[in-house]
Amino acid sequence: MAPIGRGTGMKHDVIIIGGSYSGMAAALQLLRARRSVLIIDGGKRRNRSASHSHGFLGQDGVDPAELARVAREQLHAYPTLTWLDGEVEQATGAMDDFQVACGSTPHSARRLLLAIGVSDRLPGIPGLAERWGRSIFHCPYCHGYELDQGRIGVIATGSISIHQAQLLPEWGNTTFFLNGTFELDETAAEELTRRGVTVETTRIERIDGDADVVLADGRRMSFAGLFTAPQNEPSTPIAAQLGCELAETPMGLQISTGETRGTTVPGVFACGDAAKVPHSVSLAVGDGAWAGAQIHRSLVWPGA
Repeated sequence: MAPIGRGTGMKHDVIIIGGSYSGMAAALQLLRARRSVLIIDGGKRRNRSASHSHGFLGQDGVDPAELARVAREQLHAYPTLTWLDGEVEQATGAMDDFQVACGSTPHSARRLLLAIGVSDRLPGIPGLAERWGRSIFHCPYCHGYELDQGRIGVIATGSISIHQAQLLPEWGNTTFFLNGTFELDETAAEELTRRGVTVETTRIERIDGDADVVLADGRRMSFAGLFTAPQNEPSTPIAAQLGCELAETPMGLQISTGETRGTTVPGVFACGDAAKVPHSVSLAVGDGAWAGAQIHRSLVWPGA
C-alpha cells in the first residue's frame, strides 16, 4: 500500500479511530484538557441490535443508541473536537507524526487511539445471527436479570463456554448445549452438575421463534433467552497494519496493551473491547476514560 500523502490541515494532538463508548470516553478526558481531538467513526456500534443497555450505573435500561447520541452531543460542546463519519483505510507514521487516511483526505496527529471495537464470530447455527443482541446474548450482567429467572440456554463455542454455563444459573434454570464443539471431562461435568446445569449433547439444528432451540432429533426447547461466547477479533486491520502486537485470548484476538493502554508501537494506544476482556458498556467507558488520561500524560511527559 502506498504511503499516505501529507494533508494541508492542522495536526491534531490525538486521532481516535472509533467513536463508540470507549472512544468517546477517552475523547472527553482529552477535550477537557483542551487538546485537539479528531474522532473518525464508521457508525457500527457492536450493540446496535440491542434495545436496552443494563449494568451501567446511572444509565441502567437506557437504549444504547440514546447513550451514544447524548455522549456525542456532549462532546460537541467542546471547541477542540472534530468529528468525521467514515472508515479509516490506512494509518502510518510514528510518535508525534502519524497519518491517517479516511477517503481521499489525510489527517495527522501526535498520538493515535484505537477504539475500534471487535467483530463477533458467531456459531454458524441457522437463526442465531438474526437474534444476536435481541434474545441471544454474551453478557449475563447486561441481560440476565431481564429474563426474570426463566429458562436459559448456553450454546457452547469451546471450552471457555463451561465458565459461562457455570455462571448463568444465578439468572435461571440453565441448559448447556455442547453442540459437538468438545467433550466434557469428568471434573467439568461434576462442576456443572453441582451448579444444577443440565448438559445436552444432541446437536442444534436451528433456532426458531424468540429463543426456541430445535435439535437434530426433532425436539424443541423453549427458553427465555440464550447465551453464547463468540470469538472476537479487532473490527478493522488497522492495529496489525500499524505493527501493533496482537494477543491470543480464550475469547479470540485482542490488541496487546500495557497499564497505560499503550500498544507495542510507541504513540499508539488502544482501549475498549478490542484491547481487553470482559466486555460491557460500563467497562468500555471506564477503560476509555483511563486511556484518555494516559494519552494526555504522554503528551505532557513524552519520555515518561
